[in-house]
Amino acid sequence: MLTDAVSFAAAANADAIDQLRAVGREFHARRWSLGTSSNYSVVVSRDPLELLVTASGKDKSGLTRDDFVRVDAAGRVVDGTGRRSSAETLLHCTLAGMIPSVGAVLHTHSVWGTILSAADLPRGSLRIAGYEMLKGLEGVATHDTVEEVPIFANTQDMVELSVRLRRHFAGIDWAAAGSPPCHGFLLSGHGLYTWGRDLAEARRHIEIFEFLFECVARARMLPAGDRSPAALAGHRQSQQHQQQQ
Repeated sequence: MLTDAVSFAAAANADAIDQLRAVGREFHARRWSLGTSSNYSVVVSRDPLELLVTASGKDKSGLTRDDFVRVDAAGRVVDGTGRRSSAETLLHCTLAGMIPSVGAVLHTHSVWGTILSAADLPRGSLRIAGYEMLKGLEGVATHDTVEEVPIFANTQDMVELSVRLRRHFAGIDWAAAGSPPCHGFLLSGHGLYTWGRDLAEARRHIEIFEFLFECVARARMLPAGDRSPAALAGHRQSQQHQQQQ
């Protein structure tokens, strides 16, 4: 029985690795994970908490089965391989530990996410409102919603950043009914972190966020000013109010 359990776990890990390799190829092709940037993980155990995460310094366009390590809740490698995990492993562990439903965490370095995260750092978040594609985020049922994506100042000190994440998200009831209060966050001048109940949901969130980041950034470039759905809706509401007076 023990041998069967070990074999099943090994097969499950191999399947998760192959899915993460496919994500790496796709995200590299879509210019969200160029060079050795980005890191990906899946939760493989909850008790104790353990994750499979990309090894440090790997080109995401050509990840092999040996480019992943298994880590514990503190980000320590526990698979005996001697390989070094991504420098940002602790953030994956922190998110998986804070949010019980998390089954996968994905991190990308897109052009639009990098630009917006730096531009809106003084505000502390990136506001996205009125776009139909918001419905691609888990629990969002209408375009008439606002997603505030928190932005944190970047640092190389993952322990300090992990503390800031815990402090920011403290008190949130992630199990409450309805749309989760947050689907991801940005590191300033760096990129996006998002998650999902499984890898498919986390991948979808990356795709939705990256689409929305480009919409927001391009809307800001228009000569007429902010032509986002939220701005247009506000203009229409203002006109209707004036007509009623």
